[in-house]
Amino acid sequence: MESITTPAGITLAFDRYVGGDAGTVILVGGAFSYRKFPKMVELAQKLADEYHLTVINYDRRGRGDSSDSPGVYDVENEIDDIAALVEATGGSAALFGWSSGAGLALLAAASGRAPGITKVIAFEPPFVVNHENFVPSANLDVTLHKLIAEDRRGEVVKFYMTHAMGMPRPFVAVMRFTPFWKNLKATAPAAAHDWAVMSDYMRGEPLRAADWSGITVPTLVISGGKSGDLLRTAARAITAVLPNAQHVKLAKLSHNPNIALLTPPAGEFLTGTDQYVA
Repeated sequence: MESITTPAGITLAFDRYVGGDAGTVILVGGAFSYRKFPKMVELAQKLADEYHLTVINYDRRGRGDSSDSPGVYDVENEIDDIAALVEATGGSAALFGWSSGAGLALLAAASGRAPGITKVIAFEPPFVVNHENFVPSANLDVTLHKLIAEDRRGEVVKFYMTHAMGMPRPFVAVMRFTPFWKNLKATAPAAAHDWAVMSDYMRGEPLRAADWSGITVPTLVISGGKSGDLLRTAARAITAVLPNAQHVKLAKLSHNPNIALLTPPAGEFLTGTDQYVA
């Protein structure tokens, strides 16, 4: 494990996978994700081993071995975290974001505050752009923050999954009896950071091109044919408003992806090979 301390005093822990000299990519996880999540580790290892990339797999604030800003949930702070990480790990890096981490990666690139960002991969950012599917309540942060402040972690997981992510209640109830429930509870307080990232873009309203015009770097949006309509619609919608983007849909992929299917388009795009040349 390595770590940096940001100008704001946040400790960010990360693992560095050195595969070669093909460039650097930072993995940005989504809700309840952390750097030791098995699929994040597998993705990091495959990008390093098979595409000779240096991969930075970090704990976003409030997760794993990174510190937090309890009660302060602002997407601008996480953008600053990414900017600090890019600067500290070489000054130039691509971003690979998964789910709400994809939303954060896109917002970081749009902000202009991390000029070292070279490319962005957005894997299924959960934008809600119409009312045809689930639309979260705009003020769910009131209950979310209260549950976090009371350290009711199991309730945080259930509330966020059902009210912010739209997962069926019976499915979430079954998850309580799985081995990874304890890991979900461990990262539960960080869910407020995910809501801070995504809340403005989950209101059932079309995405506005003006909000994303700052993303001039090449961008690849990836979606899965086995994912729900909401995520597939979101992928098409964000691709349409980005200045320099392409979209690939992988028929056999879901939001809980097979990393062997996800890695090739990501690696090829990042290294500028095959049909994903940026």
